[in-house]
Amino acid sequence: MAYDFIHSKQLVLEPKPGSPWAGQMVLNPAIIEDPDSGRLHMLFRATGPWPQKQLPGKPLPYPIFLGYAYSEDRGATWQVDFSRPALAPGLEYDIDKIYITNREGQKVVNYANGCVEDPRLFRLEDKHYVIVACRLLPPGPYWLKDDPTQCAPAWINTPENPFGRAASENVTGNVLYEVNLEHLARGNYAEAFQYVTPLTNPEFGENRDVMLFPEKMRINGREQFICLHRPFAPAAYLGCRDTLPPSMLLCASETLEGIWREQDTQTLLASPRFPWEKNRIGASAPPLRISEREWLLCYHGKQDNVVGYTQSFMILEEQTEALPRIKHRCPERLMVADQPWEMPVKFKIPCVFITGLIPLGQTLLASYGAADEKAGIARIELPALVEFVRKFDAEGK
Repeated sequence: MAYDFIHSKQLVLEPKPGSPWAGQMVLNPAIIEDPDSGRLHMLFRATGPWPQKQLPGKPLPYPIFLGYAYSEDRGATWQVDFSRPALAPGLEYDIDKIYITNREGQKVVNYANGCVEDPRLFRLEDKHYVIVACRLLPPGPYWLKDDPTQCAPAWINTPENPFGRAASENVTGNVLYEVNLEHLARGNYAEAFQYVTPLTNPEFGENRDVMLFPEKMRINGREQFICLHRPFAPAAYLGCRDTLPPSMLLCASETLEGIWREQDTQTLLASPRFPWEKNRIGASAPPLRISEREWLLCYHGKQDNVVGYTQSFMILEEQTEALPRIKHRCPERLMVADQPWEMPVKFKIPCVFITGLIPLGQTLLASYGAADEKAGIARIELPALVEFVRKFDAEGK
């Protein structure tokens, strides 16, 4: 079903032939508007074969990088820098080198050593940040073989491994970087990113689609950061024995560095309810405030490998001294793959995956990955979208 408030789908990025880091796949772009210049900044996920880091007897690694693009005309056209990545993983295999200096000048484990992917850009307390999904070690050709450890060194399964499941299973974690938009715009990529902190605990297993609300909220008498995430095994975070599919959880912390350690405030926000969400659901883009106490949240569902990933929306409501709750939940898939360039090629599962959503007046600009290989931009009429989602209650009725 097509909705007339979602329109103007446009292919903006595809793999760059001959690029060593962006020649295979280019997808899942995050976008943000520069408050000073009005420029739209984009960070996108890209990969290509990396023979210089291939270990003997192992497949070619395909580390994942972030590239940079920008628009000076409100997203109509995009200028892309394929000359080099904007943010690259460390790609170290020696145990004593898998470290990085964080924003506080401390030497910490570099959980983004193997790849940086699926960025989400946002502004919080007058600073700009990007959250990336990441792995400690580089993956291989994941669209051909779903084995995150296929390119890993032998020490991951020995007592010498000091990193736990982050290395032994190469699980996906999430890292927060501070971003300097001025350096980014000038191409000073080495100065543009500062490693802040991990946001999820790799010992609890695979976790993705982590978002921070762009404002603090008062929870239990204290001003706290609010985090959305989608663990593969929610019960590990909730401390229960329930068997839940990958679902959206909420948590709160007084510090950014404390989010991944917090368990007391973990709560279930939403689990799959409709057929198109059967396999998993998760947040797609950072929440947008739409009223004094309401937030618009874009989220995705996966039904199976035939229907794949599609997008919808819900409205969250702030509560007094408690974490937000769902107020309206759309039961329908509002954005699906329907353009020829959105159809699967290498990655066989149908997929449209929004990773950026910014308001430009009464229009939302949505940046998204298509079929895990290309990237597009869609324009959504904000008032009409919100009016439609409000037709449904918290259970989608």
